[in-house]
Amino acid sequence: MSEPDEDPKEEKRKVCKKKKNKEKRRGEKMEGEKLEQQQEEQIHESVKHSESVILRGIFKVGKKSHDVLLTQTRLTWTPIIPETPTGEVTVLQPGMLLLQDVFAVKVKRRRAAGQESGGAMLGVALFFCKRKGRKLEEDTLHLHNASAEHTHAWYNALKEQIAGISSRPRYLKVFINPSSHKKEAVHIYRESVAPLFKMADIRTDITGHLQQVDMCSFSPVGQSVHFGFSAMFGFGGRSLARAEKKRWMASSRRREYALVKTLAKLRPEECELSFLPAKKSRQNLFWNRGQDENQEQDSDLEGEGEASWTTKQGQYLSISVMSIPCLSSHAPRGLAPNTSLTSGSASLIAVENTSRSEFIKHLKRFGSSSGEFSFSFVETHAVSAVKIRPLSMSGFSKEESEEEGDSKSTPIIQPEGAAFPWNIDGELVEIANEVLIRVHPRLISLYGEEVEEAESTVSCSCI
Repeated sequence: MSEPDEDPKEEKRKVCKKKKNKEKRRGEKMEGEKLEQQQEEQIHESVKHSESVILRGIFKVGKKSHDVLLTQTRLTWTPIIPETPTGEVTVLQPGMLLLQDVFAVKVKRRRAAGQESGGAMLGVALFFCKRKGRKLEEDTLHLHNASAEHTHAWYNALKEQIAGISSRPRYLKVFINPSSHKKEAVHIYRESVAPLFKMADIRTDITGHLQQVDMCSFSPVGQSVHFGFSAMFGFGGRSLARAEKKRWMASSRRREYALVKTLAKLRPEECELSFLPAKKSRQNLFWNRGQDENQEQDSDLEGEGEASWTTKQGQYLSISVMSIPCLSSHAPRGLAPNTSLTSGSASLIAVENTSRSEFIKHLKRFGSSSGEFSFSFVETHAVSAVKIRPLSMSGFSKEESEEEGDSKSTPIIQPEGAAFPWNIDGELVEIANEVLIRVHPRLISLYGEEVEEAESTVSCSCI
């Protein structure tokens, strides 16, 4: 018996189905190629508009090959999608990494146990930080390629671009508080932080040390005792008081206004100044650093008896008492460069009444290497105690307006009860009466170590 002929309709249906499937695969292929081309164009277009391509090559990221581009600021990698026999297309997203987030680049090799050098080339590893909420986490991007020449070319290019980032530190001063985090801070640093600095080729100088520091007490008659490292009476106090009245201004503009205004209305205060010279000892040689070493050795450092108070009376534009150097960008050597953190004494700097131009010259010298005290109207002493007693009532009163007098030589008499502005560690304190200042050697302990000299090339342009 002969087999029945196939239904022509069924045959036609199969042919149409095959044709539709073929057209569908062709459409999917075209769509995939179009999407891939669009993605590649987007990456290349963004790179093109921002910067030129430094290197381009093929690496495996994970298990797939990628087209990798390196520019001055970023690394981008786009999956290379091969054509499948069925024409189906897999869409993969490109990746991007900013070089500013990369802290280390290393060459990867396969080495046997105990092998310290050599080994089969594997590619390049980039260690970077990524943000997760408010935290930064360490992550690694592995670019696999077995070619030694290709890998080293990329390694050198990556290192060069990362080294050229201006904000990237080369040297860091690290302070570790040994009492923090249940006293595990040192261990945490050595185990988790130090290896990252080493990988990033960043040199570190670590400071764990406890430094005992001198401090001053400021005892006004009839008022609470204050503690601090520095106090300024006269020009320094008045400048701060004027700045505090202009809190609505930006900080830099406020300080500039107060400085210029106080200089324009510069006037002295009639004071009785008493001080107790610091007893010379081997811990108090800072004041005589410029003397000949033989003279220091020959002098009787410990033979001095108890020092007596020295009292002077006159008009002063500024009186400062500082137990630390008080470094700043405008005074790179410090406002009191002849003192130190543990000298057991403070530096008294008294500026007597003089012309405005001479006083400005004195201020400008703080921005230079030396000479700020080489004026006939400036005297300095190493002291262990100071008393300052105003003889006039020319301090700022609550009712005082900005339209105060402009006399340079005659203090303005204010109503009884007026208070004098003091600058104690940058805080405004109003004191109406005599103030006793005493130095307390090594009163507190701070984390850090003694800095003998500050090296800086900053010049003062504040005046």
